[in-house]
Amino acid sequence: MIDGIIATVVFVQDLARCTTFYRDTLKLPYAGTDANSSTFQLQERYLILLSASGATDLLGSDPNELKIAGTPRVVLAAGVEDVDAAYAELKAKGVTFLRPPTDQRWGLRTAHFADPEGNIWEINQSIASKTEG
Repeated sequence: MIDGIIATVVFVQDLARCTTFYRDTLKLPYAGTDANSSTFQLQERYLILLSASGATDLLGSDPNELKIAGTPRVVLAAGVEDVDAAYAELKAKGVTFLRPPTDQRWGLRTAHFADPEGNIWEINQSIASKTEG
């Protein structure tokens, strides 16, 4: 039935601020903006930032009515070639990390940060690729 994910939509309150962060700080491939959304194309998938009014149009109701206690509920995980280098580059741009690069028992080296609205991101690489490089 479901055979893949083509887009991830992140609901944001301040579209302009988040667009700047994703485009200028994270350097994601920017595809454009309209009144309610900003789109980034990551290989064959899209990351879409959607304003509250855009979310209401999409869902047919106010997204705040759909909130469930216990946020955050999603982590956006992205593979990088070198976690330590990406960590240093993002930290130099003022990104605040929740956790510095750490080797995980499941075989990944990870680091975690939040975007301007608290959405959690993980950058990761295989520990095996780290030792090979």
